[in-house]
Amino acid sequence: MGHGHHHGHTQHHDHDHDHSHPHEHPHEASALPAAFDTSVPDEALTPEQHSRRSLLRRAGLLGAGLAAASVLTPQAAAADTAPVARRRDGFLWLAGDHHIHTQYSSDGKYRVVDQVRQGARHGMDWLVITDHGSATHAKIGVEKVNPDIREAREAYEDTLVFQGLEWNIPAAEHGTVFVHPGRNEVEVLKQFETDYDGSVKGASDSTPANEALAVAGLNFLAEQVRRRKVKDALMLANHPARRGVDSPHEIRGWRDATAPGRQIAVGFEGAPGHQAAGLPAPLGMGRARGIYDNNPSANSFPGYPLESYRTWGGFDWMTATVGGLWDSLLAEGKPWWITANSDSHQVYADTAVRGPGGDFNADGRYQDPVYGGKIDVTQGDYWPGQYSRTHVGADGFSYAAVMDGIRAGRIWVDHGQLISGLDARLVGGGRWATLGGALQVKKGTGVTLSVDIALAGGPNWAGFLPKLARVDVIQGDVTGEVRDKDTFTAPTARVVKSYEVNKATGTVRLTYDLGRVDRPVYVRLRGTDGNRGAVGALGAAVDPAGPALDVVGDADPWRDLWFYSNPVWVLPA
Repeated sequence: MGHGHHHGHTQHHDHDHDHSHPHEHPHEASALPAAFDTSVPDEALTPEQHSRRSLLRRAGLLGAGLAAASVLTPQAAAADTAPVARRRDGFLWLAGDHHIHTQYSSDGKYRVVDQVRQGARHGMDWLVITDHGSATHAKIGVEKVNPDIREAREAYEDTLVFQGLEWNIPAAEHGTVFVHPGRNEVEVLKQFETDYDGSVKGASDSTPANEALAVAGLNFLAEQVRRRKVKDALMLANHPARRGVDSPHEIRGWRDATAPGRQIAVGFEGAPGHQAAGLPAPLGMGRARGIYDNNPSANSFPGYPLESYRTWGGFDWMTATVGGLWDSLLAEGKPWWITANSDSHQVYADTAVRGPGGDFNADGRYQDPVYGGKIDVTQGDYWPGQYSRTHVGADGFSYAAVMDGIRAGRIWVDHGQLISGLDARLVGGGRWATLGGALQVKKGTGVTLSVDIALAGGPNWAGFLPKLARVDVIQGDVTGEVRDKDTFTAPTARVVKSYEVNKATGTVRLTYDLGRVDRPVYVRLRGTDGNRGAVGALGAAVDPAGPALDVVGDADPWRDLWFYSNPVWVLPA
């Protein structure tokens, strides 16, 4: 662990207890959404805002109550006098979804406003519209969808709506690419897709030249930010283990492609969308959660085992395996975050169908949906926020604040509203760090993990109150950069402590003593409803009760709920 490694990591992760730093884009920190702002009376709210406020109240996330129950320092609590929804750690926790399709995707159906309306109804604060990269989309779709996105921003001002696209990563799978809104958002996305999309460029095969094209695409985005064409850009890899074509060295290559101060590729889906696809027939599609029912192909990385092509408790194998690929990235001490989202194309049990007429290739879109006259149970998706949520700790309600929070790794994810709030921090030497952060202490300093969990505050979108049964603390050593870039194991990572949860409502406080820390380590959290479990892939000594391999054709997502957090590091010097 050289000095440069420490510096390179901590310059953008170190969050000590002073959160008084000015926002990077102060001119654009907008007011809180009306539903969050308790100075706005209930009767002044629109129906959507009223519904959002009710949801926040039920979850105990509105008002000063949660701040008082959290581990905020007395000074921070005193300074944070405004009763703000979901303000923990001094951050506003905003739920969102970065993977959503519309009628501008060749396999989509809905209008932009349909997805945004449903996202708002299901508690989403931010959304990214990500229609598939293709020759048609690059030619006309990027431009045509933009007015629809701008109209949705006007109509749903309490929901941040980003324009992005689903990138066919050269030599690999798909990824979400999105930019900060602005006058050049269309121009930058259009040029990116035209020059760097694997489908548009015929660059899908796993060749070194195509892998290099993917890295060049990330560097192009970084250059657009550097030249101030757009304020910011991010890439998150989607369903990374689905086809086995995202090799470990490619993921490391994306992560390391651009300068740490403005990294573009920052993580991958810890859990894919299409979760309803696992519902058994005739109730549902009878396929696999995430549509993870593939097998290796010529372009797959040969080192991956067959079980990597399936989900585990609804999560991607790269994330679900303790000591697996995600842990191998974290053990390098470098940032790489997980998310969860809907990948919403065609929603389970919906009654809408594509409108008749039109020509997708000529128009760049399908006709607006119409009523189909029947309930369609052959689809595998949920609306944004209906099942999967990505919670981002932002320092305000703005596009820049959400992007900054994602880049910083202040993220936790859940399925089925298993919990409604999470406050995790490492404390030691008079300082603290939260998710995505690094606590710098003197060697031998005593460090404690302190976790507050707001349990489910009301029924989820399947109509029942989920119950958290257990929380696991996972810890691993930071062993430095790997020699073999195709490494996908971290031998020191394991579940170090499990807590049974014996209450159904309110807040749970957990503490874990790391002892006197003399080497760099990280910790991350995972929780379950306890309905399904199995010994982890690397054995009971590593993970005695992890998620179970999902059964293709018989995996009801509502009966198997988990949450995961991103890591926090301790870097003793």
